[in-house]
Amino acid sequence: MTIRAGVTGQPIAHSLSPVIHGAWIAAAGLDARYDALAPDGAIGFQALVAQGRRGALRGLNVTAPFKEQALSLADQAGSTARACGSANLLVFEEGSVLAYSTDGEGLLSALAEQAPGLDLRSRPVVVLGAGGAARAAAHALKAAGADVGVLNRTLARAHGLAEDLGVRAADADALPEAALVVNALSVRPEIDLSLLRSDAVLMDMTYRPLMTDFLLAGRARGLVIVDGLAMLIGQARPSFRAFFGIEPPAIDIRAVALAAMEAVA
Repeated sequence: MTIRAGVTGQPIAHSLSPVIHGAWIAAAGLDARYDALAPDGAIGFQALVAQGRRGALRGLNVTAPFKEQALSLADQAGSTARACGSANLLVFEEGSVLAYSTDGEGLLSALAEQAPGLDLRSRPVVVLGAGGAARAAAHALKAAGADVGVLNRTLARAHGLAEDLGVRAADADALPEAALVVNALSVRPEIDLSLLRSDAVLMDMTYRPLMTDFLLAGRARGLVIVDGLAMLIGQARPSFRAFFGIEPPAIDIRAVALAAMEAVA
């Protein structure tokens, strides 16, 4: 029987996840499909999860605006999802819904791939933003041993996130010492990159466009940069294992994703 999985959000047509998982499915020769699914609001998402409970789906990757609802509908949740207050991966097993968060794993995978010289242990890092993406980033970086500061225009939100996760709220004074700055905002952050040390690493969690203005400015300064596509692929790997029970095939999946991005540019 064909194994069905997919990615869901609103909007979702832009997602590269079907391209990534579809290429792995083809390379592995699986009887499976992975689709972009666009439910009609919260009620539609609840109905989609109900399909999974009935066995029509093996699992779902979840993106905005359904990540918090995904956690709330789960019967069991991993510790990372509980700490982040949201889930980007649902797995359906015998009528139960299991929720996980793989964003942090994807972030650390991207750093290992594109900034292999970066040692996070006890190093100061700054996460820009205080939403769900920032929460996932801060949680993962703290778990990796970094000294995490959260910088956000609304200080109260930064303090709230910091208190929840046991990290610290930061201001612009933290930037000159940062070994890593992660942009978890959906827009270019308003920070002065000239404040950063010459060996700092910049990461942007956004992958459309691949080279954001933030990363372009960092590259112009000669800084090591890490893009959001590396993170997307990094968080897709554990999802593929959860859905299909095997490791993703060893193909150049980044080249496949880049080709798909260029095709619609």
